[in-house]
Amino acid sequence: MTRAHDSEPETSGGEDRSRRNSAQVSNVSVKSSTWVKIQRRIPTSIASLSRRVGDWIKGPQPPRKHRIKPLFEPVQMFLPRMFARLPKAGQVLVLLCAFAVWVAVFVTILSNGSLPGDIGGFGPPVRLACITRLWPDSPSCGLDGRNCLPFDDQSFAFSCPADCSSAHVLNPRAIGNESIIYRSLVVGGTPDASQGEDIYRGDSFICGAAIHAGVISNSRGGCGVVSLAGEKSSYGSVTRNGIQSVAFDSTFPLSFNFNQDQRVLSSAAKCGDPRWKALGLSVVFTVFFSVITTSPAVFFFPVFIITYFQIALASDPPPFDTYPSAVSTALATLLPALFIMTLLFHTTLRQTLTHLTAPLEKAILWTGALWVSSLNSLTLGKIPLQRLTAHDISQQPGALASLIIIILVLLVIAFLQVSHFRTERRLPRYLALYALLASALLISLSFPRLNLRIHHYILALLLLPGTALQTRPSLLYQGLLVGLFINGVARWGFASVLQTSAALRGDAQLGRGVPSILPPAINGSNITFEWEPLVRGWDGVSVLVNDVERFRGLDGGETEFTWVREAMDTPEYFRFGFVNYVAFGGVMYSDFTRAGVWGVDGEWSGIPDGVT
Repeated sequence: MTRAHDSEPETSGGEDRSRRNSAQVSNVSVKSSTWVKIQRRIPTSIASLSRRVGDWIKGPQPPRKHRIKPLFEPVQMFLPRMFARLPKAGQVLVLLCAFAVWVAVFVTILSNGSLPGDIGGFGPPVRLACITRLWPDSPSCGLDGRNCLPFDDQSFAFSCPADCSSAHVLNPRAIGNESIIYRSLVVGGTPDASQGEDIYRGDSFICGAAIHAGVISNSRGGCGVVSLAGEKSSYGSVTRNGIQSVAFDSTFPLSFNFNQDQRVLSSAAKCGDPRWKALGLSVVFTVFFSVITTSPAVFFFPVFIITYFQIALASDPPPFDTYPSAVSTALATLLPALFIMTLLFHTTLRQTLTHLTAPLEKAILWTGALWVSSLNSLTLGKIPLQRLTAHDISQQPGALASLIIIILVLLVIAFLQVSHFRTERRLPRYLALYALLASALLISLSFPRLNLRIHHYILALLLLPGTALQTRPSLLYQGLLVGLFINGVARWGFASVLQTSAALRGDAQLGRGVPSILPPAINGSNITFEWEPLVRGWDGVSVLVNDVERFRGLDGGETEFTWVREAMDTPEYFRFGFVNYVAFGGVMYSDFTRAGVWGVDGEWSGIPDGVT
């Protein structure tokens, strides 16, 4: 009885456990079956999604070709239809005569605007760039400025191009204990106490100083005569003719002023920059080729050549001495530029310009945008974004905001262009092209000790394929990019897309260590400096006094420098940097400290933190 009674719960419990186990097994089986189904569905879902994405990228079927529907087509097509009535020989003759007239008048304008043979008896003027200086910088001029002699008793005639007031220093430049950036380098401009003439420090931009002094006009450039005036002191600051000069209240060995003799002024009045007359002529003829025909080739190639020579010889030329040398430089880059543009014409530009029956809209959107971007120094160059480098973006006010705005605008434009390419069922090939270009840029980033630099012409080449559509926005974008290409090549040539850090940095700060200077010993008119042991890798110490190199140590053997004060009524500014001696007489400098001031009261201010 007991066994029977005891065994019943055991049997019942075993059945419950069996049911539970069966239920668990069943649940596991259901879950496994569900998971298997999910696993089977995942590839199907991914494949389905991929097909949908692929179908979307391919675009609608049938494709829809974009064509510009002209506004007031009879008005816009009046001149092309009249031109088309001429026989082929007559059309060719008209086009050749128009181009020949532009060449003849353009050459005449440049010849009449060439430099006179003499300015006030001082000989033919020397052609200067906007940033030309008599004293480039202290390292270039060497100890005591000996490489930049003479300092006085010399005069020479000069010529400056137009728009030199916009020439600024793009990296911080120390003047005494002040540092300037993104402004014109003009130091002084107040009357000298002894002679009463406006005196400028020798490292000022000559053309900027001439505009400041009123010798030449910023809008048309001009000629003048500069006279070296030797050592001066107390260069005052004054705002004149749109330029605020920088003050410097100590001595400098090289100064200059401008000859204001009436004979000089009368002969200099005949000198000017012909860029505006040439620009007016070139704009007229590019508009003529824009509206006279609907042929893409007849429109593009004359317009490209006219714009190229306008930039290379008149509006924004590289530095040159004579026009024959400028023509030689321009021709050196024209042939490869034409080869590149011919390839782009057949692959990109022709798709935008073929069967375009809106010549007036083409003249406004395409040709107008072309001139806006090709005259970059007057238009897009005003955007506070000088170079696409991290260093420049971080130091230039407004550069980061400008870059963000430009990127957002480009993203919006890219989205709209992508949608247009999709409706024409051409998006896959362009995505493949830009994937290839992106891969090339990424590979370029991997080169050791070289930095990627996106120049104007590189940016144009990267973006131009994305304008191969016949829409009004594409006309505008295409003209802008072709203008950027012309400006970049005609002004700077085919600069390398990969540059060394030194080439990319220019005269910017190195970001390396500077000497550690001990408190000086002052004894009347003498001040003696000592410094701690040299940092490894440097051979000595260079000392700048009032922005002039006055001492250069050798192999660390000299550990102190004594300066004897001669002008007791002006402060003295001292900066210190490391120096290396390299093969063939070369010298390499580190950054310099900020300026410590030895005041007129004999007190030493100490050297502030930071570098120059």
